[in-house]
Amino acid sequence: MDKKRYERPLIKKLESNMPNKFGTRTEYTPKTHIDDVAVSELAEKYGSPLFVISEKTLRATIKKARNAFESRYPKVQFAWSYKTNYLDAVCKIFHQEGSWAEVVSGFEYDKALHNGVDGSKILFNGPDKTDADLKKAITNNSILHIDHLDEFYAIKEIAGELKVNAKVAVRVNMDTGIYPMWDRFGFNFENGQAWDVLNRIMRSDVMNLVGLHSHIGTFMLSPNAYAVAAKKLAELAIGVKEKYNHEVNYIDMGGGFASNNTLKGAYLPGQDISPSIDEFAEAITSALISSNFEPNKLPLLILETGRALVDDAGYLVGSVISNKRLSDGRRSTILDIGVNILFTSFWYDHKITPAQPFTKYTEDTVLYGPLCMNIDIIRNNIDLPLLNKGDKVVVHSVGAYNMTQWMQFITLRPKVVLIDLEGNTHIIRENESLQTLLELERIPEHLQEFDL
Repeated sequence: MDKKRYERPLIKKLESNMPNKFGTRTEYTPKTHIDDVAVSELAEKYGSPLFVISEKTLRATIKKARNAFESRYPKVQFAWSYKTNYLDAVCKIFHQEGSWAEVVSGFEYDKALHNGVDGSKILFNGPDKTDADLKKAITNNSILHIDHLDEFYAIKEIAGELKVNAKVAVRVNMDTGIYPMWDRFGFNFENGQAWDVLNRIMRSDVMNLVGLHSHIGTFMLSPNAYAVAAKKLAELAIGVKEKYNHEVNYIDMGGGFASNNTLKGAYLPGQDISPSIDEFAEAITSALISSNFEPNKLPLLILETGRALVDDAGYLVGSVISNKRLSDGRRSTILDIGVNILFTSFWYDHKITPAQPFTKYTEDTVLYGPLCMNIDIIRNNIDLPLLNKGDKVVVHSVGAYNMTQWMQFITLRPKVVLIDLEGNTHIIRENESLQTLLELERIPEHLQEFDL
């Protein structure tokens, strides 16, 4: 008979009143499998830490989002937000599901072309488009979302030199009742900036106004704010039609829909307070349908949804390095997951579950990463069972931004694995090695030798 593992006794105060600021007790079943693949097998085969992406979840989520909008509005087009997760395998899944590409830099633009996206299906956002970027986009018949007047004049000059009409849209910021207002990008609706640039475009002989765009914020919890934005963009489009007899082809509502993650400081889990995709769809489409567009001339509705489509498809598998007591008596657990690869731990209280069966005994715990820096905190407080060195944990909903904002700092970035629809695993990004970094470094001749 196997000897049972020793578990030290723990005295814990029982609370029967209202939950404390950390919320209700977090009692989970172990996350032993991801899409029927054992977490232990993933860690053994590919190492720890390890990012895991579920293709099944990605495809199910985009299908659900498309149905939410297409069942309410006749013309809908999604454009995958590259900055949210630009691993080629992830992008191509969304492109296979019919999404265009939405990019915010020359690097992302080139990545979309590399992935086989036709230039006419790339929306180019962002304030930092170089002249070379603009020329390439105009040549490829891509749509440029104008962010500022310097960009307007650059497009005008380049299009004139190329003797072509550049396809452009205007990014509009506005008061939607959400504060602070995102007004650093684009042209303001209320003070007339938007109409100023629209007039300039319509009087230009080298630009073709095809759309209006807004991106009102990030992790938005108010569908009504999108209804306000849609109404104001519709007002601009109708105004252009009345003044210049020109049809605006599309209205682009940007992204920013909240995922099911829990924001730091929230009293309730994100899945309890984040609006559903249907709620966002209802608000946006109702505003457009209720506007003064002619019934048979509704513009194409474009969505640049990122986070809400990819977050829940991503997992991060990690291992326990050690346990220790802090000076105030709190339990702390050190993981091999640092904030350099889990950037969103600064924003969210991620759901974290053990990857193996555990006992009923739990304790409030601080989860630290392995980095030699005091801000390397994965969770400030979480109710977890007593984990031992080598035990595995799974961090949930990490598909958005972590694989684009991660950093090589102290530790090297790990592998990323995709689980396909048949349960097969594929490495879609290799882990870094010392050689990865040395390939980018150059040592001057006078620093080659030293004597200690």
